[in-house]
Amino acid sequence: MTDVNALALLFGVLLLVAMIATSLTAKLGTPLLLVFLGVGMLAGDSGPGGLVFNDFGLSFTVGNLALAVILFDGGLRTRFSTFRVALKPALLLATFGVAVTAGLTGVFAAWILGLSLPLGFLLGSIVGSTDAAAVFALLRSSGVKLNERVGATLEIESGINDPMAIFLVIVLIATLTSGQMGPGAMGLEFLRQFGIGLVCGGGGGWLIWRLVNRLNLPESLYPLVLLGSALALFGATAKLGGSGFLALYCAGMLIGNRPLQAREHSLQVMDGMAWLAQAGMFLLLGLLATPSRVVTELPLLLPIALFLMLVARPLSVLLCLWPLRFRWRELLFVSWVGLRGAVPIVLAVFPLMAGVDHAMLMFDAALAVVVSSLLIQGSTIAWLARLLKVEVPSHPDPLAQHAVHGSEYNDWLLVQYRVAPNAEVAGLPSTAIPVRAGLAEALGVWRRGMLLHPEEGLVLQAGDLVLLAADEPALPELGQRFAASRSESQLSARRFFGEFYLHGDAQLGDVAMFCGCAIPGDPEQTLADWITASLRRAPTIGEHVALGGVTLTVHEIEGGKITSVGLKLPT
Repeated sequence: MTDVNALALLFGVLLLVAMIATSLTAKLGTPLLLVFLGVGMLAGDSGPGGLVFNDFGLSFTVGNLALAVILFDGGLRTRFSTFRVALKPALLLATFGVAVTAGLTGVFAAWILGLSLPLGFLLGSIVGSTDAAAVFALLRSSGVKLNERVGATLEIESGINDPMAIFLVIVLIATLTSGQMGPGAMGLEFLRQFGIGLVCGGGGGWLIWRLVNRLNLPESLYPLVLLGSALALFGATAKLGGSGFLALYCAGMLIGNRPLQAREHSLQVMDGMAWLAQAGMFLLLGLLATPSRVVTELPLLLPIALFLMLVARPLSVLLCLWPLRFRWRELLFVSWVGLRGAVPIVLAVFPLMAGVDHAMLMFDAALAVVVSSLLIQGSTIAWLARLLKVEVPSHPDPLAQHAVHGSEYNDWLLVQYRVAPNAEVAGLPSTAIPVRAGLAEALGVWRRGMLLHPEEGLVLQAGDLVLLAADEPALPELGQRFAASRSESQLSARRFFGEFYLHGDAQLGDVAMFCGCAIPGDPEQTLADWITASLRRAPTIGEHVALGGVTLTVHEIEGGKITSVGLKLPT
């Protein structure tokens, strides 16, 4: 009989050690997920822990449930507004891109490992998709804010490409074990996985949203309702033959983009659940791995990982995104951030459970690919984003943020900021905090343990804690106003957008006259329309266009239209 107390002690200690070890990740530049995986390996049979764990069935179950939680949380945080610029490229990468990556990697793996082409394609399919857990975690912990098109493409792609990889793995295993999966059956399986997943995701998401908003519960219970409903939707979709992962991501997006009771609290709890799922999954997969065996196979496995990172992924990105007018810097960055995480290791359990030849070799190859991806690619995200100039200025988030309850106040938030040394608002009256976009008004100032009422004579000082009522469009500028002056190594808004800001409705002729250059088009055309026409695609914040000797940079977009443009003079 299993000793539950021993299991609780084991998992608790491993989780605690992994979380404490995360304090070293910032100093060492090591991705957090790799720390979890490493702690699991050290505790396993090849490490000092010496624990023997080979329950692939349990690992498969835990991995699937953990991925379900992670994808649902990712969907909750994906804004529909990003679809304006990222849906088409993300769909191409999640379908055609996965197939191309799997095919190229499969051919190379079959050659270097001496496998048959079907087995090579199976291995390529296992490692062919990017991992949502790795992408979500590493992009958000990298400390950089990517331009909207690049960041949204990576996140949406990683959230919806798992079904394609699972479909390819299932089809190839069925072909290898029974040889009965013909082209017609493959097409039917594809339509079933994606069709049922989309329908269940849309319908299930709407039902969950309606359920949460109709219930009258303590605030702490709403996240549990969301989690329980999501897991039920995952299981029901899988039982119907669809992709539960796709259904959960779609349901999360639908719920996250609608008014929701206890929204802030639910998102905070779901974020913690997603981190717990990632930690538990990587710890378990670390226990399952046998590093000593992988090390002996490394001369054969490492070339596969490098081929995937340097050849297969870049070629698939080029084929998918070059026709969509992505710049070469964006193509290179998207190619490099094709992060592999737990999904390949979970998919590598499929052949083991089906009894496919060389299944253990595929599991070791998936492990080598994941470790290489997290170690090489994951640790260089921030550096490469700055090198390739796909970063846009970020703003500090509020210390706390809460929605004002009541249908007539849905657009207002209560936010807290601390006045940093050398902040722009230091020395300004508390009633005169400037914002150009949105609305903001100070409600109270805490100074040395005293609550002060905002008034014209009250000047803000460094260290003051300020409570404001604001709407969402004002938050980026508020973050900049309250933040400390940035060092030269950080990307400042002034250095990125320029010295002046122009309204998107400004006439092109007036702007050209101000810049002292020839008018490049209709003088009465608005600046926003001219920039959009010059880009020949939907604009995103951070896009640069040259006008004479100056650089125009898209600063703000509302409803898909450029409303503010930064003007940067020649250096």
